[in-house]
Amino acid sequence: MSTKQIKWTMFIITAVGNFIAMLDSSTVNLALYPMSVDLHVTMSQIQWVMILYMLILTVLLPFFGKLGDIFPKNKLYTIGFGLFALGAFLSVISSNFKMLLLFRSLEAVGASVMLSNAQAIIASIFKKERRGKALGLNGCIVAIGGMSGPALGGVLLNYFGWRSVFLPSCFVGIIGAYLAFRLLPRTVKTDLKNFKFDYWGFIYFSISLFALLLAISEGYSWGFNSVRVISLGLITLVFGALFYFRDHKINYPLINFSMFKIKPFTFGNLAVMTSYMAMFTNSILLPFFLQELLKYSPLITGLLILPYSVTLSVVAPISGRLSGKYGSRYLTLAGPLVYCIALLMFTLYDKNVAAWQIVFASGVLGIGNGLFQSPSNNAIMTSVKKEELGIASGILALSRNMGNILGVAVTIMLFETFRTLFVNHGLVYESAFLTAYRVTMCFGIFFGLLCFTFAYIAYKE
Repeated sequence: MSTKQIKWTMFIITAVGNFIAMLDSSTVNLALYPMSVDLHVTMSQIQWVMILYMLILTVLLPFFGKLGDIFPKNKLYTIGFGLFALGAFLSVISSNFKMLLLFRSLEAVGASVMLSNAQAIIASIFKKERRGKALGLNGCIVAIGGMSGPALGGVLLNYFGWRSVFLPSCFVGIIGAYLAFRLLPRTVKTDLKNFKFDYWGFIYFSISLFALLLAISEGYSWGFNSVRVISLGLITLVFGALFYFRDHKINYPLINFSMFKIKPFTFGNLAVMTSYMAMFTNSILLPFFLQELLKYSPLITGLLILPYSVTLSVVAPISGRLSGKYGSRYLTLAGPLVYCIALLMFTLYDKNVAAWQIVFASGVLGIGNGLFQSPSNNAIMTSVKKEELGIASGILALSRNMGNILGVAVTIMLFETFRTLFVNHGLVYESAFLTAYRVTMCFGIFFGLLCFTFAYIAYKE
């Protein structure tokens, strides 16, 4: 193979790791409802299959990113693929809810290894203009993986049950581990003797993030004025402050806060985070709406959501090329507006909605996200110096996954709160479900408008 072919082969292996990690998380979205029925748990409990996965994945990103500086990328990525495949296999055979959470946690560790090192691998094998192209394409693949899961999950659920949604991760993980070990870079840039990691900062960061998400996700059931929620809020503030001040004092910080002085970088990451919050509002609730209210089968549900991935995969590469030629500003502004229109469509739907209307709105949603993601990733990565690409890619991954986690937690919290409120006010269950669905989707529109605002500030001429 030529050097160019070898580089793109490495890219494919790396991107597949990103893709399957995000595909797995979104495939489980569609399976949450049958999981909750089969395992006899509530909707607020079953959400932890998603939240715990994304929480562990996100918290460990800085740690495994640092390990990527002292261990060969091929060995680290192989371990990531292996843990991911093992966790997926054990999830298939899990016999109860607690075991499923444990094995999903193992999956998350493997996914974190891959996602934390993907951008660094790509940045190391591509130079100059091809680096930006590859990083942008990788961001698109992550976005497609995150939202194409329901289509695949629908087929698997319909014919084989919810346990089968973990099977693709088993097979891809095993093949990926072999290819990663054989083909990815084996050299390291940092000597183990000179390696320093902020372990205390990592602990502070983890505690603060976990307390925040626990308070958000359980606030509606515990009560936002309860002692537990207030205590979690204080823990979040205290450990968040400890992490912030510590990372400002040491010369090997977990997160380099000096990069946030760059306006396109800071507000660009905020735009990415809120875009994922907007996307996950629909991603979490739409499968429940289609299965519980409209009584569609998992297969039909997956097919109705599929147009999102199709339009995203078509639009994203085009918008990436256009951003390279004309800049990212107008594309990153057009994207949020388009998917806010799509979310508005979903707020108008009721039990009589036609299948083509769901397909159309899902397609429009994909167009909006396709317009935004690739230009935004390119703009963020080109706003920093070349020697800071690795750190920037880690923070971008952190923003993306924070958006995922907050999107899931906030969406479930709002939906459960509004549904309970409307039931207590005398509405029948179906009417309460539909009204809560519509109100929560309005919050998705709000997140989309926040994304537009951040993008406007980030790339203002």
